[in-house]
Amino acid sequence: MEHRKILTFSYDDGVTQDVRLIALLNKYGMKGTFNLNSGLLGRDGALVRNGVRVNHIKVQPQDVRYIYEGHEVAAHTLTHPFLPQIKEDEIIRQVEEDRLRLSEICGYEVVGFAYPGGGVNHDKRVADIIRAHTGVRYCRHTDSSHSFDPQTDLYEFAPTVYHHEEWDKMFELGKEFLELKTDKPQIFYVWGHAYEFDIHDTWDRFEEFLNMMAGAEDITYATNKEALLSDLF
Repeated sequence: MEHRKILTFSYDDGVTQDVRLIALLNKYGMKGTFNLNSGLLGRDGALVRNGVRVNHIKVQPQDVRYIYEGHEVAAHTLTHPFLPQIKEDEIIRQVEEDRLRLSEICGYEVVGFAYPGGGVNHDKRVADIIRAHTGVRYCRHTDSSHSFDPQTDLYEFAPTVYHHEEWDKMFELGKEFLELKTDKPQIFYVWGHAYEFDIHDTWDRFEEFLNMMAGAEDITYATNKEALLSDLF
């Protein structure tokens, strides 16, 4: 990494809206990490969020490699359980089997992980189990830090901001990051789900954010793996 400022994106569930999102990231020279449930690939479905019904259709397993080419695939458990409520051996199976299946599908070793579920979707017990018994090297949860500072525990990594519920904050932090002059490593980590852009049709708003952040000479645009496992952190 040449720069000490890094922008990275992380999107969960492996839904078909990822295709449109990746096209936008590619257009503006951005990179993202996409957290997939290998046990649910290809499944049809829908969700109701904020009173709006949106498609929640999982990508087909045979399409994963080309859809996410140039980005990073990471694990998200086999079937999206709430990990703090299940036993150790099932936590290991859900995480490590997902990681290994995705590694086989993608043709490279998957080393990242995002905790499934909202709210308090992680705890020290779960993090320590994953650290000790899987090949995962970093885990991201869903509690926003609103900070760019490096974090010491990559198994309970806090994202900077959640786009869906923090649009104004994301733009505010984006402007702050662009203006930031620093001699120490700083990371701006945005996360969410691609289907959320369909709820209130906020695709254009997200593209506005990407356009604002694009082309900065002092920012490296990276996957989560490139950002968190780089020599800077």
